[in-house]
Amino acid sequence: MTAAEHDQGWAEQVATPAGVPGDPGPSPAVEPILAGGGASDYERYLRTDELLALQKPPEQRVHRDELLFTVVHQSSELWLKLAVAELRTATELIDSDVLLESARMLRRVNTCMRFVTEALDMLDQLDPWDYNAVRTALGHGSGFDSPGFRGIAGATAAVAAAFDRALPRTGIPLPELYRRRREFEPLHLVAELLTDFDERLRLWRFRHYSVVARAIGEEGVGIQGVEVQMLAKLIAQRQLPTLWEVRARLVEQFAAEREA
Repeated sequence: MTAAEHDQGWAEQVATPAGVPGDPGPSPAVEPILAGGGASDYERYLRTDELLALQKPPEQRVHRDELLFTVVHQSSELWLKLAVAELRTATELIDSDVLLESARMLRRVNTCMRFVTEALDMLDQLDPWDYNAVRTALGHGSGFDSPGFRGIAGATAAVAAAFDRALPRTGIPLPELYRRRREFEPLHLVAELLTDFDERLRLWRFRHYSVVARAIGEEGVGIQGVEVQMLAKLIAQRQLPTLWEVRARLVEQFAAEREA
């Protein structure tokens, strides 16, 4: 059975019969006022015709699970696009000392990263044998070429630099920001949200590694020749290391003051 035949049969099984209780039926006819294709303004605004055409039709897939693989990655690119945009805005706000608004942007970023991490759970539903079939359609495609992956890396470096520039404007070193957080609460909030962000980056990378290892094995080699073990090494890298190093200094200072 082809992917197209499988999906057609499944669609026939789950199609909702007309008149089922609770089915609202079609929306009332309302003339769309927005320009573009689509039968409604909802479709025109979101450009759903184009969006839903971005996945291969069943007859073009080498395996029916190409749709699963594609949807996970395409939706992740959208969330990463939003995360990068909000990180860039947060960077500008930190440089302008508009710290509470930057914190709001960082909360959005962290939620985006939670979504892309949880989306990887869906790839665990892809059997390793079936993944090998899907893999034949990827060409030289690799996660390292992801626009979202590259965008997050650049935006992370920028927001880290902005935070480093903000600290001297407070007139205190980083350990004092934590010891006197009530005096500098907005910047302390930004510091902790950036710490959350760095932690979510690590969790995202770990989930990516675990998905790849589950699909091709821990001794496997990716499409571009990158060993799976190399992904494991990337997990250990902190993107905002000073926010983690300060914690060790705080432990030392607390111990020294107790002994004094």
